[in-house]
Amino acid sequence: MLKVGILGGGQLGRMLLQAAVNYPVETHVLENDPECPAAQLCHHFTLGDIRNFDDVYAFGRSLDRLTIEIEDVNIEALKKLASEGIVVVPDPRVLSIIKNKILQKKYYREHHIPTAAFLITQSREEIRNHISFLPAVHKIGEGGYDGKGVQIINNATEIDKGFDAPSVLEKRVLIKKELAVMVAINEKGETAVYPIVEMCFDPSLNLLDFQLCPAQIEEPIALRAAEIALQVVKGLQTPGLFAVEMFLDQNNQLFVNETAPRVHNSGHHSIEAIASSQFDMLWRILLSIPLGSTRLLSPSVMINLVGTGDAGPTLYKGLDEVAATPGLYIHQYGKKLSKPGRKMGHMTLLGPDAKVLQQQVSSLKSKIAVSGESER
Repeated sequence: MLKVGILGGGQLGRMLLQAAVNYPVETHVLENDPECPAAQLCHHFTLGDIRNFDDVYAFGRSLDRLTIEIEDVNIEALKKLASEGIVVVPDPRVLSIIKNKILQKKYYREHHIPTAAFLITQSREEIRNHISFLPAVHKIGEGGYDGKGVQIINNATEIDKGFDAPSVLEKRVLIKKELAVMVAINEKGETAVYPIVEMCFDPSLNLLDFQLCPAQIEEPIALRAAEIALQVVKGLQTPGLFAVEMFLDQNNQLFVNETAPRVHNSGHHSIEAIASSQFDMLWRILLSIPLGSTRLLSPSVMINLVGTGDAGPTLYKGLDEVAATPGLYIHQYGKKLSKPGRKMGHMTLLGPDAKVLQQQVSSLKSKIAVSGESER
């Protein structure tokens, strides 16, 4: 039985472990919180820091294979483990590229992948040298996650919103839709492309609010998006599962925004809506099992459940009211503490028509909430 380790114990690790029960695998998780969502479901839990070289190296050296649920890991430790024969998916070299938005954007340019025009800045003050480039989006090179590390700068009066660190200054695209394409690739170079999804964001949190599958786009655009996503993934030359996020502009041109080298929020619907979920697919890649089917079983809408109100012990409100909704699946992430803007769970609603499903989003969101329970 192969021993497989996961760096990170959040909700992505939890759902990955839920899919692992179908396979003969011994699961290990490294995380610095003994009450993290994945701790309850793995065979072996190790308390440690995924950003620390010694912790990651000690964790991985007795395992057969390693993967991640977040990019912010110690890559040097993974490189050393890989050099000693531990299979790391995806390759640490690729994590080095994707973890840093500057290197990621340069990768797109070098591989002729359509992406928004960009400049590299080393400091906030340097933006003043590029006033003519505004409006633009300033993205910190490393450390941004879940909407953090991104600032829109429309004009010179907003430069103070930028980051005083190496960053990407990206020309703002007039976005019509935001799309995502999940792509699986195994060690043989075989690929599987998931149906393209449409992402709708909460503007106040800069966080995914809900997602539609299939995306409401014309077939030529869908084919082009799949083609671009394959180009991104094949060029990385590593097995793995990737979420390629794109902008569709007002002229129906596609631009790659960024790539995640792991299971991703945009693929959560696949648990119920796709023949082989993104989590099942990653296990197939890790265990060298043939890739699964990405056939769409049903149109779907996936809605993030995000913490509101005060921080405190997690309280889900309205679960009973929505639980009887036909075709609705509710996922609670097991996080003991709710915080404003923190991902606490998601709902996936299946039905025969994506447009009709989208019309139910507001009603479902009005009935359910997650907040910190008052301890008074």
